[in-house]
Amino acid sequence: MQLQDVSVLITGGGSGLGAATARAMAAKGAKVAVLDMNKDNAEAVAAEIGGVACVGDVSEEAPVQEAIAKAEAAHGVIRVLVNCAGIGAAAKTVGKNGALPLDQFSRVIKVNLIGSFNCIRLVAERMQSAPPIGEERGVVISTASVAAFDGQVGQAAYSASKGGIVGMTLPVARDLASLNIRVMTIAPGLFLTPLLKGLPEEAQKSLGAQVPHPARLGDPSEYAMLAVHIVENPMLNGETIRLDGAIRMAPR
Repeated sequence: MQLQDVSVLITGGGSGLGAATARAMAAKGAKVAVLDMNKDNAEAVAAEIGGVACVGDVSEEAPVQEAIAKAEAAHGVIRVLVNCAGIGAAAKTVGKNGALPLDQFSRVIKVNLIGSFNCIRLVAERMQSAPPIGEERGVVISTASVAAFDGQVGQAAYSASKGGIVGMTLPVARDLASLNIRVMTIAPGLFLTPLLKGLPEEAQKSLGAQVPHPARLGDPSEYAMLAVHIVENPMLNGETIRLDGAIRMAPR
């Protein structure tokens, strides 16, 4: 699918990987709607790319439905969904203060995993109503993490949420195949997102040195490049691609 004049919804599009993808797809001629919890960030990115800003929690049905309606009113039926919204909270299963509070674990699962599925199911429902463009009606890209495979100390909740995204990629692709909708997942390694940008430069360099090649932190534009390629390559379906410079995370 070519991105020119195609309606795109990007969750978590106000910063980091999502913002980079919004810019890259807009540069290809896509009509992009940015959904983010941070209103200022969503509006800033949307203004920069000539898109639409939406605000809401991806794990709740009502705000996602509202975002879909707003995006489609401006750009037509959504053809590409990119799930970049997510949270992380480092905490051991049993730490100094006892067992990990269940609500903390549940919140990460709700936003990262249930939020991704929530957006997929609601957008795919709309995609099915659109006429095919060539061989397909739409493309879904979700964001996992190398933590899905190499979870570190304190990453039980985060790794579980991202592992769930990996695990549902193939069955959802199979579910939606009859509707001519492709489903893919990207599992990034160490990328220079807002979280890592907050670290001292020496800490950033130290993390980047752990990557075999290239020995640096990934740039969000490199995630965006892959997301664009996935949309444009019709044989990519039902798979998770590690985008990590061959890193395999140590326990800590």
